[in-house]
Amino acid sequence: MSRIGYKTVVLPAGVEVKQEGNVVTVKGSKGTLSREFSDMVKMNIEGNKVNFEPVGNYNNKVRAMHGTSRANFNNMVEGVTDGFKKTLKLVGVGYRAQLKGSTLTLNVGYSNPVEMTVPEDLTVEVPDNTTINISGIDKQHVGDFAASVRAVRSPEPYKGKGIRYENEHIIRKEGKTGK
Repeated sequence: MSRIGYKTVVLPAGVEVKQEGNVVTVKGSKGTLSREFSDMVKMNIEGNKVNFEPVGNYNNKVRAMHGTSRANFNNMVEGVTDGFKKTLKLVGVGYRAQLKGSTLTLNVGYSNPVEMTVPEDLTVEVPDNTTINISGIDKQHVGDFAASVRAVRSPEPYKGKGIRYENEHIIRKEGKTGK
């Protein structure tokens, strides 16, 4: 059984938390995030420490929301202080990425390049033509956009070609053997 919900979140210096009903707003040096939390969990702010406690009958649904609420709040605090970053690598002959304004263009073996619009709350950098850095303050948005870029050409197990996360290990398979 997880005990994540009972862990205290310590607010770093420069982070402000406002709670209006179930909506919590966290403001820090990198920006502001706001999220609505479940009414199954109560948030207690005491100085620079935040605790979460379940409300009512402690069944499986409340237990799940307890840990989830605490983890989501911790990600909000971490995002407005440090931010989140994902790095993608393009592996394959002729595979390359290019950034023009807010459009990410991927040449990954299709007959036409794939163009993706970068969301406004994310920062995308292409330091070289086989590396894509995605960063932002919202962990969910960073992960969703990185997953959508990766889904354009997922890594395949036979040659290892495709778009993969930086430290992702692709389990390779042996191809057919000739007679």
